[in-house]
This record gives sequence, C-alpha cells and structure tokens, in this order.
Amino acid sequence: MIRLVPDQSRQVVRSEKVEITFDGRPVQAYRGESVAAALLRAGHLRLRNAPVDGAPRGTFCCMGLCQECVVKIEGSVTESCRLAAENGLAVASIDCGPL
Repeated sequence: MIRLVPDQSRQVVRSEKVEITFDGRPVQAYRGESVAAALLRAGHLRLRNAPVDGAPRGTFCCMGLCQECVVKIEGSVTESCRLAAENGLAVASIDCGPL
C-alpha cells in the first residue's frame, strides 16, 4: 500500500526574488539558490555545447562533479550548480562548437 503524503508546498518559504541574465535575457531567480536551478526552472536546458561534436550540454549531477553545467560568468568558466544567484548576475552559455 502506498502512503500518500499531504501537499506541503505552501510551507516552502522562498528568499527574495532577484533577476539574473542568461545570454542577455532576464531570468527570475531566488537569492541564494543555484544558478543552475534558476536556469532549469526558466526552461534553459542547453548551457553549453560539447567541444568534440557540438552536442548540447546542460545540468547532470547538480553538485559540481561533472562540469556539464559550466557557464561563463564575468569572463570565468564556472559550474552553474555551485554558484548562488545574486541580483544582476550576468551568465552566458559556452559555444565550444565541433572541433
């Protein structure tokens, strides 16, 4: 028998809303959540292209081990799942293209 758990989503308390940009387009986020989570919620699944074949890459492990979710922030390449969203953060996808 499966025990159904009551809906507790109304008890979730979010931090303040902030706005980041992804490739120049605004994305709503919550202060302190990972950039990867904000981008996923906004429907951005492709964060970079694979360097060998140009295939789209996005989040995979969501804990900074695989580097699939790397993006460019202020000229530096970093894992989006390990970076907290802050107001005004400019995030860009990485186009490695096929070699």
